[in-house]
Amino acid sequence: MKRVGYLLPQIASIDNLMAAYYNARRGKSQKSSVVAYGNNLNDNILKLREELLNGMVEVGDYTYFEIRDPKRRTICAASFNERVLHHAIMNVCKPYFERHLIYDTYATRDGKGIYAAIDRARSAMKRYPYVAKLDIRKYFDSIDHSVLKEKLRRLFKDNQLLSLLDSIIDSYHTEPGKGIPIGNLTSQYFANYYLSSLDHFVKEKLRVPVYVRYMDDMLLLGTSREQVKAYVVEVDGYISNNLRLHIKTPQIVKENMGVSFLGYRLFGNKLLINRRSKLRFCRRFIECEQCRASGQWSEQEYLQHIIPLLAFVQKAYTRNLRQNMLYKRAILASG
Repeated sequence: MKRVGYLLPQIASIDNLMAAYYNARRGKSQKSSVVAYGNNLNDNILKLREELLNGMVEVGDYTYFEIRDPKRRTICAASFNERVLHHAIMNVCKPYFERHLIYDTYATRDGKGIYAAIDRARSAMKRYPYVAKLDIRKYFDSIDHSVLKEKLRRLFKDNQLLSLLDSIIDSYHTEPGKGIPIGNLTSQYFANYYLSSLDHFVKEKLRVPVYVRYMDDMLLLGTSREQVKAYVVEVDGYISNNLRLHIKTPQIVKENMGVSFLGYRLFGNKLLINRRSKLRFCRRFIECEQCRASGQWSEQEYLQHIIPLLAFVQKAYTRNLRQNMLYKRAILASG
């Protein structure tokens, strides 16, 4: 596919930078750093534009913190100015990443997402009785900088843009030449695009009948255990040799045993949430109710947290769980 160039002037346009500012502040408008940036908005936007055009943008101003979701992860939060920069880049570059992705890649894409991936997989499991679940060991921490940069050069021919993307990649590492930060908007697109060559290998070379990927979580479906095992061997070899990554021990099961995927346990005829997700839901539900009851959150803040939480469990068969949590909510309210 033809490479694209001359994108940096579009990224640095005033209209695009202003749109990036409003995207970056969404849901964070009360934070002190966002308020301070907005109080001097025109000057900040003009300064960022000048830095972009002169190739002098500074990156790497990160704050680090850990979360358990459910496993421990280190999140890297960029300064607000860098978040505006990342949104400005992706406002323009997103369509060019998108055109290289196959249909059945579901992360960071409009009209896709977790639930679309689950629906696609469950529908296919009614026709293909064997499924392999693969994911990559420490995916974000293991992405190879040189491989990623090479892939970006197959996509763009704009040297100014590539220099900027290189600086963002080089601003973070878990070991020399490895890793991109969880938390950056650009990282989400880099990570999704990094595996796009694998997607094409699976569908065009191996001709796997059904393949579903959400970031580094993958399902491969087939008509027999032997067929699926053969797919896994080929995929493992491609990931190791071409992407310098390593998969975790694969899980190969028959449809009626269910497969763990994106926090759920999938069957052709039903959907459950897995044990970790159930524990996480219960913990977060109680935390949300306590923040609301104590006045720490406004009603709007409470709804921003509780609505996606409830949507996650309502997707699956969880009637008993939801009834139990409503009972606990009543206890908290009465206390």
